[in-house]
Amino acid sequence: MKADVELDAIGLLCPLPVLKARKRLKSMASGQVLCVLASDPAAVVDIPHFCTESGHELLTSEPRDGATAYFIRHQ
Repeated sequence: MKADVELDAIGLLCPLPVLKARKRLKSMASGQVLCVLASDPAAVVDIPHFCTESGHELLTSEPRDGATAYFIRHQ
């Protein structure tokens, strides 16, 4: 999947991947896609929960080089 912006949060622990994603999404236009690369095991719960609570759409997630890539559409 193609993203407009990629955020490398590999090595960061909860809650930093979500906090950095929130900050990056604020500067993006509605409809743009953010790819968050995270290695934190809690991200599998935290990022979908963040999307649900903030109204963004989690399009998909996929493994990538020992981490997970989360694709979030800004609403």
